[in-house]
Amino acid sequence: MLRQWEDLPEFMKTPEVRPYWEILNRERGQLVLKRAFDLLVSIIMLIILAVPMFVISIWIKLDSRGPVLYRQERVTTYGKHFRIHKFRTMVSNADQIGTAVTVGNDSRITKVGAKLRRLRLDELPQVFDVIRGDMSFVGTRPEAVKYVEKYKPEFNATLLMAAGITSEASIRYKDEDKLLNAADDVDRVYIEEVLPEKMKWNLESIRRCGFLREVLTMFRTVFAVMGKDYE
Repeated sequence: MLRQWEDLPEFMKTPEVRPYWEILNRERGQLVLKRAFDLLVSIIMLIILAVPMFVISIWIKLDSRGPVLYRQERVTTYGKHFRIHKFRTMVSNADQIGTAVTVGNDSRITKVGAKLRRLRLDELPQVFDVIRGDMSFVGTRPEAVKYVEKYKPEFNATLLMAAGITSEASIRYKDEDKLLNAADDVDRVYIEEVLPEKMKWNLESIRRCGFLREVLTMFRTVFAVMGKDYE
């Protein structure tokens, strides 16, 4: 849950973060409802998806060598590091042969991985992260450590809440990999151009936070995966 201001990490106790903390501090009841919803729905989903996830696991193993799950270190609430659960969609040594973000024609993506990514099925194991409290269904997507280290002070406000499986920024930038296709320096373009634009949506989501709005974002995500574009 939301910490008191004096209990925040020092790097977050800045004038840029304070307005966002005050908004969330007034909405503590909504945050309690949000966590209860996350916990209940993630447990139900885990029960329903157990068999499909098992089938996907076998499919991944038959397609390419390597582990079923991808466990990259990411950053969540108050700067906490955790290892995210995702189905592996790339070759097993992808971290050593490319960037932490993926481009549309990325040669590291496996055949099965391309199908999983298109339907966002690679993110199903994140229900474990939601149950643990490291993630929520809706919130700023958890960034790799090296990108969080490049955050502007205001961006740290997104760390007041748990990272999310989806968000308005995720919906608007669902084809982010295609945007990075033509970049000569993917990391630089992501940090200087893509990340700031995504953060505008993430910060706006905090300013307009509300449980019902987040439920709507979940439905919008389903439509986005099915092909609907949002301006």
